Amino acid sequence: MLVWPFSGLLLHEIQMTRRQLASPLPTVRPLRLPISVTRVRPRQPAPVVRSLSAVRIGAQVRALRMAADVSAGALAQASGISSSMISRIERGLVSPSVETLERLAHSLHVPTSRFFSDQARRTDFCHVRAGRGVLVDRIGAVADYRYELLGHLLSGNLFVEPYLVTLLPGADPYVTFQHPGLKFLYFLSGEVSYRYGGRTVEVRAGDSLLFDATALHGIEAIQTQPVSYLSVVFTLRE
Repeated sequence: MLVWPFSGLLLHEIQMTRRQLASPLPTVRPLRLPISVTRVRPRQPAPVVRSLSAVRIGAQVRALRMAADVSAGALAQASGISSSMISRIERGLVSPSVETLERLAHSLHVPTSRFFSDQARRTDFCHVRAGRGVLVDRIGAVADYRYELLGHLLSGNLFVEPYLVTLLPGADPYVTFQHPGLKFLYFLSGEVSYRYGGRTVEVRAGDSLLFDATALHGIEAIQTQPVSYLSVVFTLRE
C-alpha cells in the first residue's frame, strides 16, 4: 500500500480550515426583531388637497340648496346629477364643469353666476333704529311727501332703496311717478286709490303692491289720512 508522505499534512490543513469557518461566537442566537417592526403597516392615504375655488363654489351650492329647502336627493333627481357627485361638489372635493353648474342652477331656479358670488367677503350690514332713518330731499318729488331712507348697502349688483313714505297734511295725489326697476309698496296706515298705468285699485293698511316701476304710477285719491307706506325700489347697478 502506497502512503503519500504529505497526506497527514493535507488532512491537518483541512481540519484547520473547517475550524476557521466556524462562528467566532458560537453562543450567540439569531436576532429576532419585534413584530411591531417587521409587521407590514397599511399605507396612509395621501391628504386630500382641495381647491379654494371648488370649496367656495361647493359652499354656495349647499347654501342655495338649503335656502330653497331642497334635499340633495331631490336636487339630484331634478338636475340629473348623482347624489354622490352633488355631495362631492358641496364638500369642495371636485371642480364641477360649467354644464354641471348650469344644470344645478336651472334646478335651483337661480342664475349660474350665483355660484361664484363670494358671500363670505360681503360685510355690508345696516341697522336703523326706529325713527332714525335718513330724511331724503328727493329732487323732483312732489311736495309734502316725506321720504325716510331705512338702509343702504354698497356691495352686490342689486341696488335697493327702502323708504318709509309719509304723506304730510298738505300732500296732494300724484300719479306720474316713473323710474327704472321694480317697486314694492306696503301700506301702514290710511286708505287711498292707487293708479298703475290704466288701472286703479283701492288699498288700505296691510295691503301691498309690487310692479314694474317703468309704467306711470302713484296715488290718485286720498280717502283716509294719515297715509304712510313702506316703499322699496330694486334696480341693477350700472
